[in-house]
Amino acid sequence: QLQASGGGLVQAGGSLRLSCAASGRTFSSVTVGWFRQAPGKEREFVSTINSITWSGATYYADSVKGRFTISRDNAKNSVYLQMNSLKPEDTAVYYCAATRTIGAVTHISDYNYWGQETQVTVSS
Repeated sequence: QLQASGGGLVQAGGSLRLSCAASGRTFSSVTVGWFRQAPGKEREFVSTINSITWSGATYYADSVKGRFTISRDNAKNSVYLQMNSLKPEDTAVYYCAATRTIGAVTHISDYNYWGQETQVTVSS
């Protein structure tokens, strides 16, 4: 089970850190991704991080590269998304998801487990 948190309202240029907390002893062995869905748009890939077994490799959508950083703390069964230099276009509902697939897992259909969303609103 996954639970996303940390969303909120922030001004453009500000920062937020999202957290994805998981239950289960096998969390450290799964790939965890972040997706977002803006009003009227399809859900899109944001970032993903592989398990430590696969070097904890990270991947980002071009739209967030250089601004967002994904990380994980397996001792806390958590994955984080540090979002800096936020823009109004980052406004969306954010979801975390998990899969046993490795590599650049960017497709929604590759993820088996989805958490509840957290709202991020960036004002201009």
